[in-house]
Amino acid sequence: MSPMTDINEYGGGQHTADVLVVTTNDVPGYRVDKIIGEVFGLTVRSRNIGSQIGAGLKSLAGGELRGLTKTLVESRNQAMDRLVEQARARGANAILMMRFDVSDAAGMGSEVCAYGTAAVISPIAP
Repeated sequence: MSPMTDINEYGGGQHTADVLVVTTNDVPGYRVDKIIGEVFGLTVRSRNIGSQIGAGLKSLAGGELRGLTKTLVESRNQAMDRLVEQARARGANAILMMRFDVSDAAGMGSEVCAYGTAAVISPIAP
């Protein structure tokens, strides 16, 4: 298997059709009808001792730490899912300026936060 064959295992993406998530200020072909406000999705994952040991050994030799990569992708996807849930609950159909923030959680794990601006958008008539 090549390193990036399974997008669900090693990458994220747009999971829902009803809430569009973009990293830009606007969406070409759409107008912003209403800004609802900031929304976020958060997850904190503890470190797995097995993957930590494996990562330590792997880091000596160099190369990708696949176990940690997979965990971080899962964390980002979970944070993104929670972000979309919050936006949907507030009546949004889009999230503008989406960003991720990843930080250390008191040395015991990783905190991943997905955040952005919830908005209602509609197509611009041609």
